[in-house]
Parts: sequence; C-alpha cells; structure tokens
Amino acid sequence: MTVAAQTRSVVVEREIPQPAAKIWRALTQSHLISEWLMNNDFKAEVGHKFKLRGEWGGVLDCEVLAIEPERSLSYAWDHDNDDPLYALKSVVTYTLTPTATGTHLRVEQSGFRPEQKQAYGGAHAGWKQFLEKLETVAETVG
Repeated sequence: MTVAAQTRSVVVEREIPQPAAKIWRALTQSHLISEWLMNNDFKAEVGHKFKLRGEWGGVLDCEVLAIEPERSLSYAWDHDNDDPLYALKSVVTYTLTPTATGTHLRVEQSGFRPEQKQAYGGAHAGWKQFLEKLETVAETVG
C-alpha cells in the first residue's frame, strides 16, 4: 500500500463573488492571511519556510511548495505534537477557478492518517470557518 493510499484529504469548496486577483491577495499577503487564517511570516516564494501561529497557541511549520499566480498555491502544513493523533504532516493546496460570478475556491489538505479522526474532523470544520473569513477579507481588498 502506498503512503498516499494510507492518508485522507479534507476538501472544502466555496464560490466567492470576487475576482481571483482579490482572493489571491488574501491568500498571499501576510497581513491579510493574519485576518482570516493565522498570524504568520508568509512570503509568496517557493521554498520559503514560514510559521502559522494559531490562537490556541499551536505553531505550524510550513514551506511554500508551488505557486501559480491567481490559480494555485500549495504549502506544507506540519504540526509537531508528542501525541501521534495530533502530529500532522500535510499539504494544503488552494485552487482558484474563475466563474461567471466570481471565483470557485477549492482547498485540499492532504495527509491525514486513518487514526487521526479528530484532527481530520477539526480540519474540515476549521476550513469552512477560515473560508468564510477569507471571503469577508477578499471583499475589502482593493
């Protein structure tokens, strides 16, 4: 069995009535990311290592893996934890597709092991909340 077959992905999709350029800015500008996701030191450069700091006190170690401006962004999203149920090595990928009324945003977080049911469920609920906030932030982007 391959590693990919042993993991699950959370996929959350949302139609946002904003052009991809505005959503892209919300996804790639550090001060905007802080408004909808977490405090961070993100830079839109492949290979850039950054941290996301959650309100709960957790710190995620991340690295930009791929960038296709206004179309796709992916980064490693790793959370070290002594408890293997919460230790996570994952990849988050945002895909933007223009639509007649705005942009279709697809977020996939891959890498959840079968025993990580609580982390998987938490990510599913969390991404829905994050994307609601992202839509609000994208509305305000100039």
